[in-house]
Amino acid sequence: MSRPNQQGDSIARNTVFAVAVRLTGAVFTGILTIFLVRYLGPAEYGVFALAMGVGALMTVPADLGISMSAARFVAERRGDSGSVAKVVSDAFRLKLVVGGLSALGLIALAGPIASAYGVPDLAWPLRILAFATFGQSLMLLWATIFEALGRISVYLRVVLAESAVETGLSITIVLFGTGATGAMAGRAAAYAFAAGFGLALITRTIGRSVRPLGAGHGHARRIAIYGSALVVVDGAFTLFSTIDVLLIGAILSVSAVGLFEAAYRLAGLLYFIGAPVRSAVAPRLTSGGGGPDHEALETALRYMVLVQGVVLAPLIVWAEPITRIILGTDYLGSVDTLRALAPFALLTAVSPLLAGAANYLGAAARRVPIAIAAVVVNAAIDVALLEQIGIVAAAIGTDVAYALYVAAHLRLCRDVAGLRLRPLVAPFLGSLAAAVGMALVLLVFGTGEIAVPLVVVGAALGTAVYAGILLATRQVTMEELKALGRRLRPSRDARPARPG
Repeated sequence: MSRPNQQGDSIARNTVFAVAVRLTGAVFTGILTIFLVRYLGPAEYGVFALAMGVGALMTVPADLGISMSAARFVAERRGDSGSVAKVVSDAFRLKLVVGGLSALGLIALAGPIASAYGVPDLAWPLRILAFATFGQSLMLLWATIFEALGRISVYLRVVLAESAVETGLSITIVLFGTGATGAMAGRAAAYAFAAGFGLALITRTIGRSVRPLGAGHGHARRIAIYGSALVVVDGAFTLFSTIDVLLIGAILSVSAVGLFEAAYRLAGLLYFIGAPVRSAVAPRLTSGGGGPDHEALETALRYMVLVQGVVLAPLIVWAEPITRIILGTDYLGSVDTLRALAPFALLTAVSPLLAGAANYLGAAARRVPIAIAAVVVNAAIDVALLEQIGIVAAAIGTDVAYALYVAAHLRLCRDVAGLRLRPLVAPFLGSLAAAVGMALVLLVFGTGEIAVPLVVVGAALGTAVYAGILLATRQVTMEELKALGRRLRPSRDARPARPG
């Protein structure tokens, strides 16, 4: 009987597969979002976005911090498949109870929520989204377990299956004239399938059965206790991500929700790079698997700081062309908002890694006041300015609050992980210089309506200039890039597990 690999892949290889996971989700989500934005129009898409905003809040009580808490304890037990299976089984049991109750709660509250917003069409999308939330909660558990085991390559299959099913099914159902409700039905079916598929792959990976029924293994209490701090943080961050949508819907209109949400999703592009790096690096900071790897955190942050500036020039210089090409002319009201969200976009590269590091180091409780403060600042700016300057106020609130959030996490990681901040100054200045060079290239092609072929050429040239400036200033060297390529090769122990 061959033993399953519990040591996992290297950081570089896990990063590549984590990026693949995010890109897979981003590509399919992008296709679906663009279809829904164009096919439904601002008003109907606003209903969909509002439902998603309300539903996103329900992912917090559906998880209660269980996924991340379980991942921390799994990471500490890498190499012991029996202990890992027991932790996962107890976490799965908790998830079935908590997720099921949360789904029932959302079904019961769908009507009152729709009435509160004065949008009757919101009720059925919310009821169907309750089932999607339950499946999504289970999928989140599998995601964090694969992350903790360093086997993100396996989780890629789950994401690919869920994304393909959701996109294909949702588009098909919506084309029959079902609107936002149809889109939710496709989402619910996809997450249900992915939850079952993920369970099968988890069992195969750890080589032991995951049994949520029967007697527990004594881990549920520890998972729940650490999760209690995480649920406050997750709840605050989820509220931070949705507070703009909820307040815009209450103060302005559903159409304004659609305009803001479309810009917000585009601005959050670098999160799909920062989150994969977090998945690969943060689990290495626990005491399991050979001890904490603090050097990996510093190295990863340096690279993320160098990469993050690449979004500044397009969002500031090409806000209108991007909006025209991706969202369509109905969303030209999103241009100023997209441009105003550039600081937020800049910070989304490093924030996931900082937050993940704090979680795996056991500092979740210290993140609570940081997350709450970010929500309060964002909401206060929204309430004060939305009626005066419109949805750009929500972008300003997001920028200011997120800057405070990232700065506080940098200090937290300095305290708990010994993170050195001074070495990050030069890469940060280098990325800003490279962004200026890229902006000059993009300006040559214009800032208004630009043909798609010219956009492709301009983006390629601008990116090349950005990379060239980093190489010229020796913020990145060819030797580093070659060494990184060598690390992408799979470890000799990273072979598929065979149960039994």
